[in-house]
Amino acid sequence: MTAATRQEVLCLYRSIFRLARKWQAASGQMEDTIEEKQYILNEARTLFQKNKNLTDPELIKQCIVECTARIEIGLHYQIPYPRPIHLPPMGLTARRGRGLQTQEKLRKLSKPVYLKSHDDVS
Repeated sequence: MTAATRQEVLCLYRSIFRLARKWQAASGQMEDTIEEKQYILNEARTLFQKNKNLTDPELIKQCIVECTARIEIGLHYQIPYPRPIHLPPMGLTARRGRGLQTQEKLRKLSKPVYLKSHDDVS
């Protein structure tokens, strides 16, 4: 990992913890605020620990993009949880080959960047 990449990752890590410190739940309830702050902290720790041994610059860049996207989406929608995607079953069929393997491949390709690591952790 280059020094610039390391600095960018550490900056993201600090900004997540600052965000958690200032976080207010959209409902305004203190219990919800505490629960959401704890979720943000646990999710950040888990994902950063899981990815701390990455050496491939491309994978590191993907993780940085995912982290930035999740921060922006959380701030925009005022929810810390990843927004789910809803795809109808067999709704992504290709012109030819309507098999299950093709469907799974298309679902994997259509997954948004902010959900790439969510299924691994949950």
